[in-house]
Amino acid sequence: MKVGHILYKVNDLEKGVEAFRKEGFTVEYGTKKNPYNAVIYFSEGPYLELIGNIKLPSFLNFLMKLFGKGKVVERIYNWHYSEEGLIAVCLENYKKDLEEEKSVLKKYRQKYFERNSKRLDVKNRLLKFIVLFPDELKIPFLMTYFNINPKPENYIHPNGIKKIKSISFGTNEELIPLINELCDDKTLQLFIGEGVKDLVYEKV
Repeated sequence: MKVGHILYKVNDLEKGVEAFRKEGFTVEYGTKKNPYNAVIYFSEGPYLELIGNIKLPSFLNFLMKLFGKGKVVERIYNWHYSEEGLIAVCLENYKKDLEEEKSVLKKYRQKYFERNSKRLDVKNRLLKFIVLFPDELKIPFLMTYFNINPKPENYIHPNGIKKIKSISFGTNEELIPLINELCDDKTLQLFIGEGVKDLVYEKV
């Protein structure tokens, strides 16, 4: 797997989009109607996802906990109440399923929640993918890459940035072998601790 995208929490999506645009990034909303996120794509490597209101409705919280999916609720709760800034890393593969990755999680006795998902983006592309949330919150969440590639070709942002060079992810020492087995991407820099930090861009 590779680093697929990095979540950046914003308290106000519209203001967050405007702030990144002022910094010279090309930003597009994730959906046409009632957007909850926006994306900054790069031609190569991971993209940046700005995410606003991600709080689950109360009834969905109840159902998830009722069916033993409380760890997913906890992960999303933590995202929602995080301060503005980097909050999560997603690892992605380029297959149609996550079977190989699930076998790695099972090898390390890690439970998870998996679901099919989709969204219609601003260019009317129906992006389909599978997302998987490990119960262990110090393991990045996982996705299959979109069925359609939404990234622009040979694109450089107006500020001269061409890609994300590296990102640091904090975890427990005993989880490092698992994450390394899942991900062979040198973009991901692991450290013992908590949080996501030290996002480094590469300019032309």
